Amino acid sequence: MRIDILTREYPPNIYGGAGVHVAELTRALRELPDLTVSVRAFDEPVDEADTTGYPTPENLTSANAALKTLGVDVAMASDVVTEGADLVHSHTWYANMGGHLASLLGGIPHVISAHSLEPMRPWKAEQLGGGYRVSSWAEKTAYEAAAGVIAVSAGMRKDILASYPDIDPDRVHVVHNGIDSELWQRNTSAEARAAVQELGVDPDRPSVVFVGRITRQKGLPYLLRALAELPSEVQVVLLAGAPDTEEIKNEVIALVDQLRDGRGPGAGGVTWIGDMLPRDKVIAVLSHATVFLCPSVYEPLGIVNLEAMACGAAVVATATGGIPEVVVDGETGWLVPIDQVTDGTGTPTDPDTFVADLAAAINEAVSDPERAERMGAAGRARAVEHFSWSSIADRTLEVYRSVVDGWS
Repeated sequence: MRIDILTREYPPNIYGGAGVHVAELTRALRELPDLTVSVRAFDEPVDEADTTGYPTPENLTSANAALKTLGVDVAMASDVVTEGADLVHSHTWYANMGGHLASLLGGIPHVISAHSLEPMRPWKAEQLGGGYRVSSWAEKTAYEAAAGVIAVSAGMRKDILASYPDIDPDRVHVVHNGIDSELWQRNTSAEARAAVQELGVDPDRPSVVFVGRITRQKGLPYLLRALAELPSEVQVVLLAGAPDTEEIKNEVIALVDQLRDGRGPGAGGVTWIGDMLPRDKVIAVLSHATVFLCPSVYEPLGIVNLEAMACGAAVVATATGGIPEVVVDGETGWLVPIDQVTDGTGTPTDPDTFVADLAAAINEAVSDPERAERMGAAGRARAVEHFSWSSIADRTLEVYRSVVDGWS
């Protein structure tokens, strides 16, 4: 069977969890017998066999970003059909329309992996303007016509069916995200300690760590307010960049400044790194963390939690979306309750209560480092046992086969 995977992100152009997912799933699928996997990615992906890059068409270089995306999708769809794929598998709205068009043109089934949903991210209108209406239309059209939809969590499956009630529930399958536990594992070597020190972090002092994009869904402003209650000796490490808008960037800058000003002399530092770090440095930071923080208000699964767990870090995370399917409260970390409005933004109905609950969980985590370390070890074991990419590739292949068998 020949599978064509369509994606916005692919190494070295990875910006979030969806890109990590595509890269790792592709690697695992390519190890399976009787399966040929071709990757079609935006821009210039890594030079490897059966991988093709697609730049923005020249006549669209000055167009709205959403129209540029659709231009790439058209080129991808044409090649999928010309080169004879048996099934096309798209990831995120950026590539969904390419998969939909290929399905229509070639008469082949289209499978979508749902990493996020446009109706659940209305704040993107701040970033894309009218382009958000285009992306929403593209996603809805592709989802409702797809032969199969893969949700990365049961929570995501629920959101898919709520957002697109015309989809037959039997076409929506749950296949979790995964983690390469050989790549992601605890490293407290001398080299790792040196890497942490180079970033301005003391590996011998307690620290809390956030890793993620500066976007509304990641909840960073709520976290920064909660961290004002953190004991002064605990270091704050923020690996946070790629802001969606100038507005949220400026909001985060102001909150970080307030946090620094409020901690006083002699307190643990606030280290903010806006550039995307290479994996080995992220692993070094996570390996020396007392606790990892995930304050997201929208998270289909939260692969970043798996990465932290694989590095032996306990996790404090919001009990939303697919996160409770990864983080086990009281065993691998702390889940923070959240009551959210139903307009798709994920906004807490009572932001002050959410911030207070988040602060309480973080303070409990750092108050007992030995307990946090035990939870980190349990998290590592859970990541290895339940979220391997080989098992996820097998489950994905099962979805492919069921879709092909039912295709007419």
